Amino acid sequence: MKKHYDVIVVGARVAGSAFAYEMAKAGYEVLLLDKSTFPSDTLSTHNFYGNSLAMLREMGVLEALLATGTPTYKRAVVQFEDAVIDGFFPEVMGETECLCIRRTHLDAILFEHASAQERVTALEGFRVAELIEEDGKIVGVAGVYQNGERGQFRARLVVGADGRHSRVRHLAGSACLQAVPTDFASYVGYYSNYKQDGELHAELYKMGDKIAIVFPTSDRLYVVGVMFPLKDEEWMKRFKASPEEAMNRILRTGFAGSPLPERILHAELAMPIKGLLGYDNDWHQGMGPGWALVGDAITFKDPAVGQGMQDALYGARILTGVLSGFPDWDASWDEMASLYQARMEEKMMFHFHLACQYTKNAPFTEEQKLVNRLIASSPEATSSFLGIYNRAAGPQELEQAIHRLIPVQEAASGSSEPA
Repeated sequence: MKKHYDVIVVGARVAGSAFAYEMAKAGYEVLLLDKSTFPSDTLSTHNFYGNSLAMLREMGVLEALLATGTPTYKRAVVQFEDAVIDGFFPEVMGETECLCIRRTHLDAILFEHASAQERVTALEGFRVAELIEEDGKIVGVAGVYQNGERGQFRARLVVGADGRHSRVRHLAGSACLQAVPTDFASYVGYYSNYKQDGELHAELYKMGDKIAIVFPTSDRLYVVGVMFPLKDEEWMKRFKASPEEAMNRILRTGFAGSPLPERILHAELAMPIKGLLGYDNDWHQGMGPGWALVGDAITFKDPAVGQGMQDALYGARILTGVLSGFPDWDASWDEMASLYQARMEEKMMFHFHLACQYTKNAPFTEEQKLVNRLIASSPEATSSFLGIYNRAAGPQELEQAIHRLIPVQEAASGSSEPA
């Protein structure tokens, strides 16, 4: 195989395969590397909203993903203490459905799709150990094949799509620009025989100091995630001693007043519980001479907001657009880096800050409780609230919808004073 390319992409899951596809379509020669082989699993909530489905359709991969039998859904039920927000995601980019597909299906299909592009060379089972630097610029990678042999490849640009513990980011010396540590431990399990009322839907609960999320996923399973404070020593001990027993117990006892305890009582755990004990919501410098980052490598957000997968797709497109606008990369690293950072922040920073709010163990204020009840009382406000997640609406639309409800609430209470 060739040793020189326009771009080397390290990491071939969502961000890496999407970026390799986009760059090949833009006319660049791409080497796509991953230390794993596919199909393989990875810890993830793996949810796509409608805006992501639109991008997957444009990439030509959506039909293959749907052919796995993974169901789509368009309803969400969000319970914040006593406020139940129940509605449908608004249409965005022509799509109304959402898709939560297991990574064993998703990553293999995206990798195969990227590999099939004329200008993409794909290599599984190659672990990048070093970046090759010359004259202050990254010019390639050195690594190890699964059989132990060493190899090197060179390119005009090396892109790290290798996750929240990115080795490319570490070796390139990318600066961490923001970091907000979580207050929570997170555990995830896959369940069969989980029964919902009505049509399939996503569930999100925030009750006291605990959060739970539920999505219908592939293979007739539901993915269930729970978060509790890291400082809760009792629950930490329970999960370390017996994750399955602790998961079932916290879901049954920690979410009283919601349908979750009854639903999990009759469900069956299909595979071992996985945990994530502490992490940062972070944002890094995205580009430097000869290197760039996409996906979780540049910014990782709390999985409770479900934005990581679609931001991987957005980042792939944004980086491709920046690179395509500069014929001479070597003369433009600073300009490209500045433009890439600005476009990424414009697209994703609101949801990054939203994730930072979720990641802190802070009880709802009385004002927040009132706002939650107002949203729950109004189909318009509910649609705007859910539209924030699939980018069909922004915070201003939700604020306007809430403000329109305040006079109604005041009239109902018989008070002229703000609630």
